[in-house]
Order: sequence, then structure tokens, then C-alpha cells
Amino acid sequence: MMNNNWLYSSKFKRKRIKFLCKLAFSGGTPKTNHYDYWNNGTIKWLASGEIQNKVVQNFTDLITNKGLKNSSARLFPKNTLLLAMTGATCGNVGISSLEIACANQSVYSYILNDNTHPKFYYYALLAMRDEILSNQNGGAQAGINGKVCKNLIVPDISLAKQKQIADFLDKKVLLVDKLIDIKKQEIEVLIKQKKDFVTRSIKEAIDSSSLTDIKYFSTTNGRIGWQGLTTAEYKQEGPYLITGTDFNEDGSINYNTCVHITLKRYKEASKIQVRNGDVLITKDGTVGKVAIIDNLPCETSLNSGVLLIRPDTKKCLSRYLYYYLKSDYFWDWFKINSKEAATIVHLYQQQFNNFPVYLPSLSIQERIVSNLDYKYKKLEKLLLIKNLHLNELYNYKKSIIYEYVSGKKEVSHEFKWLKST
Repeated sequence: MMNNNWLYSSKFKRKRIKFLCKLAFSGGTPKTNHYDYWNNGTIKWLASGEIQNKVVQNFTDLITNKGLKNSSARLFPKNTLLLAMTGATCGNVGISSLEIACANQSVYSYILNDNTHPKFYYYALLAMRDEILSNQNGGAQAGINGKVCKNLIVPDISLAKQKQIADFLDKKVLLVDKLIDIKKQEIEVLIKQKKDFVTRSIKEAIDSSSLTDIKYFSTTNGRIGWQGLTTAEYKQEGPYLITGTDFNEDGSINYNTCVHITLKRYKEASKIQVRNGDVLITKDGTVGKVAIIDNLPCETSLNSGVLLIRPDTKKCLSRYLYYYLKSDYFWDWFKINSKEAATIVHLYQQQFNNFPVYLPSLSIQERIVSNLDYKYKKLEKLLLIKNLHLNELYNYKKSIIYEYVSGKKEVSHEFKWLKST
């Protein structure tokens, strides 16, 4: 069972969240091969991707009454508290603004008692997100189970106190969220400027060059099925294992966040043993994050979500290919060739082998790389500063939610000022 240290130093009483609920349950998904479970549906149905640490206003699909009755999906009312249980959104919290809806099996729903204030417990779950995530188990789609969800320990305080804290945080968090939105917009502008600059720099130098599929000047390899790894195999030392979360914005790898695997596991997959000069691209979920390997510290391999590209340096410079994959040339091709409408998209190795690249002479590639290294890095430094500021805002938001929900700080005269703003 989970460790609830986040509340132990609080003066608030504590209670397992299941004792504050009328009902608490996970959802379900009607079988997608049953046309009558989905066609002309009227019941709002949510996938876990809709749970994004804010009020839930959107739904993923509509199902029919027949689909509801023939699945484990269950209806919940407005102000139901929602917790994502698996995958990339695991630990995310939401509170439903939908009058009536249901969710899939990756969402846990809390229909709270009448003497509770749902928004307060929304903030409480946000405050303890790190501890919730510490209970994940499983492989690529690691998650938490229903037993963990219903036994989370939360503050047990009067309804008046819950409302006072929630109202205060609504005001305070709104102010921080406005600053976060401004910073996000600034970052989005910079990211677009970076991509546009790369695309323009390449385009200006390749008018006379020809398109060549990447398979003719590079080898591409990824971890295959029988090489599958689970989190249970991760070690404290040994060869590094790079995942998509270890990619830095500047194209480097953060080896401090890499997990380790055994030397045996490293050796059994020789085609993905990483070398200096290799280019990496993420191929599952968050597609298109790119890195280039330089100053490799020791033996290193890849997880299943990363594709290794090893260019023939007599034909293509690694850094030219790295920039090319950061440009609109890659993204325009991927959008045309990706036929999936699913939440999780994939870059398939066989598909990627046919990715066409404008391949000028090495001297022209060198000129492009030299120009980009100088100007692109300036944009990256500015972007790094913006991201640091954004992280500071997120940390501040997290700290104020924790401090008031846990009782470390009390709502006092400061709230009177906020109510007037």
C-alpha cells in the first residue's frame, strides 16, 4: 500500500478517500467491433487522455445505451472526481463539468458524499500526485490499480474549511495559470521559429540536390518483440537504456535520467548498441523527438520506443540528418503517411525507411550545419530560459496547492485581497 507521507506532518485529520465517496469505480470500453454500441450514441464517454489536471469539459466519443449496458462503463454526474490510472496520463486529475458521462477502464471515478466539496479533493489529489505515481507498476503502460485509487489518504476537514481552501486556490491558481499560458505561448512561438529556421536554411541550399530514401544512405534499427524489456529488469548500474523521456531539447541525451540494464541484455541486441554519431528518433506515443549521440559515456542501448539511425558518413553527415528530422520536411511527410487517428500514434520502421531526404553534397551539408549550429543554438538558449521560467511557475503552483491543502498554510487576510481582484 502506498506511503502517504505528504500528510503526516499536517494538523489535518486524515481518512481514506473511499470513506468520503458514495461510489468509487473504474470505467470500461464497449467492444469496438459492435457497431450498435457506438453508432448514433448519445452518452458522453471519456478516454484517460481527457484527464489533464483541470476541469474536464470535453469527451472522447459517444456510446449507446446498449454499449453502456454491455460494458463495465458506469455513469457519473457533474463534479465527479476523476483520476487517470495508466499510460502517459497516469496520475492526472480532473473534475467533470459534464452533466452525465462515463469513462474507460483507465479512469477511476469518485462520486463524493454530499458533505464534501469536490474541488477541494481535486486539489488534494493534485497535491499528492508524486506519491500516486510512486505506486505505478507494469511495463510500457505502467499504472496504478483500483486498490491504490480507493485507499488514497486525504484530509478529513469540515465542509466549510474545504470550501474556504478551494475558493482561495481557485483564485490563486487562476492567476498562476494565466502566467503559465503566456509563457507557453512564448515557447510555442520560439519552437515554430526554430523549425521554420531549419526548414528555410535547408531549402535555400538544396535546390539542385535530389531526393533519396533514407534506407539508401542509413541503417535503421529498433528493439523488436522478443527483445522486450519490462521495468522489473531495470538496474541501478550497468549499460544505459535510453527512452524518449531522456531526450533534451538541444538534441543531447540526459544520461542522469536513463535507467540501466544488464550487460547480457545489452549484448543480445547488437543492432541497437548505440555509437557516437548515431541519430535517434522517438517512434511511439510522442513521435519525432530527435537526438544525436556525442561523447557516449559507456555501453548504451534503446528501449522499444526509440529508433536508431546510423548514416553512412560518406554520404550524409549525422548532424545534417539531425537537423533535417527537426524540419518541416519530416513533419509534412509524417502527416501525409500517418493514417492513424488513434490517441497514440506510431512511426513504423518499415515506413520510415522510405522517408525521402534532400541529400546535397557533403560540402553543402557542412555549410548548412555550420549555419544552423551558430544561429539555432541561440534560439535553443532562449527556449531553455523560457522553459526554466515555465517550470518555476509549475513548481510554484504545485507548492501553493500543497501548502494550503495540507494545512501548512492557512487561508487568512490574503484571501480577502484575492476575492476583490
